[in-house]
Amino acid sequence: MGKAYKKIINGRIITPNRVIVDGQLLLSEGKIVEVSDGNIDAPNSEIIDAKGSYVAPGFIDMHVHGGGGADFMDGSIDAFLTAAKTHVRYGTTALLPTILTSTKEQIIQSLALYEQAAARAIQGSRFLGVHIEGPYFAMKQRGAQDPRYIRDPDPAEYMEILASSSSIKRWSIAPERAGAIAFGRMLRERNILPSIAHTDALYADVLKAFDNGYTLVTHLYSAMSGVTRRNAYRYGGVIESAYLLDDMDVEIIADGKHLPPELLQLVYKIKGADRTALITDAMRAAAMPEGPSVLGNIADGMAVLVEDGVAKLPDRTAFAGSIATADRLVRTMVAGAGIPLVEAVRMITATPARILGVDHHVGVLANGKDADVVLFNDDIEIRLTLVNGDIVYKHET
Repeated sequence: MGKAYKKIINGRIITPNRVIVDGQLLLSEGKIVEVSDGNIDAPNSEIIDAKGSYVAPGFIDMHVHGGGGADFMDGSIDAFLTAAKTHVRYGTTALLPTILTSTKEQIIQSLALYEQAAARAIQGSRFLGVHIEGPYFAMKQRGAQDPRYIRDPDPAEYMEILASSSSIKRWSIAPERAGAIAFGRMLRERNILPSIAHTDALYADVLKAFDNGYTLVTHLYSAMSGVTRRNAYRYGGVIESAYLLDDMDVEIIADGKHLPPELLQLVYKIKGADRTALITDAMRAAAMPEGPSVLGNIADGMAVLVEDGVAKLPDRTAFAGSIATADRLVRTMVAGAGIPLVEAVRMITATPARILGVDHHVGVLANGKDADVVLFNDDIEIRLTLVNGDIVYKHET
């Protein structure tokens, strides 16, 4: 038996730098075999007619809490599988399940459940590892993180968490907390990405953190310091630091709610597509009707209200995660902020792949890469999603 091939034809193929009009893409055994602006000679291929749709690398969401009514803190394997099946319908072919500020026991339990879920054959987005968001945060910048569990980094605690799982890929921390710098160094030694989040850090704190491995800012502008005044003197905060440090990566919630168009444009202008990743930060209410919901564990998480296309605290004083899906992020950047489509796609494909260290196999459409592919129309509505060359979602017309 010869190899089985799939050939995508009549597509507008998005590469890192351009769009190949009427291009073709050949896939086999879960890999991309050829990308061409002409006909690919592959007899007996299964033909997928893109019918003029854009053909892009699968979207990579490096910060997401759930979707489809499920949260990664729910305490069940099914919650992981449900969220993965939900987000793949919106173009996400790979994601980093994110677990919230909680008890040590809940964090360890969630990591164990992740590993069990990841071992399953998932008809949805693939898992890239786990992102732990908290509990080592600034109390004043906690946002919707549960204040009961916010504390300083405790080596006895985090070493036990790290010993429990090899699946942790990034950890979000306020770098000004006592012990956070040593913690960041230790994470880097283990090839885990420390990220700055929920923080009152000043420029000096950020610079020290950056020098000790903190090379990413979690959801820029959300739950962090800007220009701060102390005893009449002004100090730059995390936002200004992220702009000043050229090699600092940032991620943004481009749902059209967390940041207005002018701030999306400013991030793009200063940091560029190569240093900016688009994230959903989606909670369980993504792809669900609006109304009351829960952030975190369904049994004892934070009550939130979903309205106006975003999740809010019940008193409406702050957002509580988003209900965005990946297609909405790209649509917002293009239609709302005027960012070129190729650049917006890079911000949710090649850039997060590099930040997470998985760019050797995902993030671009190129020979030898994994066949994670998404097709969408001019309105960035998903028509087809392939993971490892398998069709896992097809829009029914």
